[in-house]
Amino acid sequence: MAVNKSRVAEGFIVAGILTAISGVILIFVGQAVMKDQIIKNTVIDPKNKMTYTMWKDVPVPFYMSVYFFNILNPKEVLNGEKPMVEQRGPYVYRKRIQKENVTFHANNTVSYREYRSYYFEPDMSSGNESDVVTIPNMLVLGAAVMMENLPFAVRLMISATFKTFKEGPFLTKTVGELMWGYDSGLVDFLNKYLPGMLPSSGKFGLFAEFNNSDTGLFTIFTGQDNIRNVHRVDSWNGLTELDYWRTPQCNMINGTAGQMWPPFLTKTSTLPFYSPDACRSMELVYQRPGSIKGIPLYRFVAPKTLFANSSDYAPNEGFCPCRQSGLLNVSSCRHKSPVFISHPHFFNADPVLLDYVQGLHPNEDEHGLFIDIHPQTGVPLNVSIRLQLNLYMKRVSAITETGKIAETVMPMIWFEESGFIDGPILDTFHTNLVVLPAVMEVMQYSFIALGLATIIIAALVRHRLKKNRVLEMSASTKVLQESEASYKEPACNRGIPEKYTAGNSGGCLHTHTIYT
Repeated sequence: MAVNKSRVAEGFIVAGILTAISGVILIFVGQAVMKDQIIKNTVIDPKNKMTYTMWKDVPVPFYMSVYFFNILNPKEVLNGEKPMVEQRGPYVYRKRIQKENVTFHANNTVSYREYRSYYFEPDMSSGNESDVVTIPNMLVLGAAVMMENLPFAVRLMISATFKTFKEGPFLTKTVGELMWGYDSGLVDFLNKYLPGMLPSSGKFGLFAEFNNSDTGLFTIFTGQDNIRNVHRVDSWNGLTELDYWRTPQCNMINGTAGQMWPPFLTKTSTLPFYSPDACRSMELVYQRPGSIKGIPLYRFVAPKTLFANSSDYAPNEGFCPCRQSGLLNVSSCRHKSPVFISHPHFFNADPVLLDYVQGLHPNEDEHGLFIDIHPQTGVPLNVSIRLQLNLYMKRVSAITETGKIAETVMPMIWFEESGFIDGPILDTFHTNLVVLPAVMEVMQYSFIALGLATIIIAALVRHRLKKNRVLEMSASTKVLQESEASYKEPACNRGIPEKYTAGNSGGCLHTHTIYT
């Protein structure tokens, strides 16, 4: 019976070893399975219905929040005084994104045009599109800088044209007009006699060319052959490099289209992307870890060198002619207009820019640019792209509309494009990226713990059975020894010569036998 119990214990030890080994194998197999699933669901493939649909028709709500810098002292600015501004807004617009003309190619790339449209959200805004604000008139002050080197007579004619169409140095219009366009005799005149000079053939507005338009023809890699290439831009409008800038490095089209990145990011990774609106590639760097509802993330931010001038960061030489650090001169892709991009309120810029204008208060929380991304999948969970549009303005002789305006980089508006995963999509992410891996991890270590516990308990039971068997054998030996001791020579024969006791079986000899 004891032998059977020992064999059962040995069986449990073997089972425990196998269970523990299964747990160890699950650790490696589980990671491989998760990686394989991530790759499968990251590749751009129509067969992956859910992920393909999410890529094609982005279900995440995106919003554009616009802030205007309302000029409080336009007359004084015209006389050379420092501008005073107050921030107005946000005016919030829901942004709809949809990819169309999706075409897959044999070299594992896919082409598409991404269309965008904006819808005002009054409940999310601090004001209405009917609010009136005053900003610089780009048609006048921008054109004045563009034509300051033309002959004096030509500049006089330009000034006369402004007067004819009653265009002054500043615009006082509603938010809706400034955003999406307003009627202007000067715009109609320029579009008729100088076609192509302005970005829009219709009404002139800061975002008129963005609404109901596409961002160009993107061709990106699907990741089918190499997951490290997924979402990376192969070409834009048929171009593999730009011609806006002065160096090949600055003209490179790097990274993705700015919506998703390859999976398996680390803290040493960067987030490169190409922005048609900024006319260049940009790159964000890792700042810190974090989480959203238990989902781990990495926060990537714009480095201080992003808009630095060539004096502070030599590789940016190609983006010049430069002014102070913190300004990107985009005139080369904006019809030569003296327009500069920066972070809002000149955050991370040369402090001297804050001396040009009163009313600016930069801080990272409100004006920093960031992307919170899930490192394992490369999917952004929370995005906030914040940029400011500035106009370089100055006094230009013969163009009387410029008055005595001091040389200034004047902020006009800043906007934030934001989006975050929430609702059912976030729940799906939480289930697939937090719950399932946690369950798998619990199973892995539970198997190991159960196996080790089984081994230990079975070994103890076997040891105890062995010990009991030894004790039983020891007791049997003792009994046998005692039994043997009971058969020693009887005391009644002691002292009798051996010759008389030989052959006796141990019983006592009678005395008469001796004397016979």
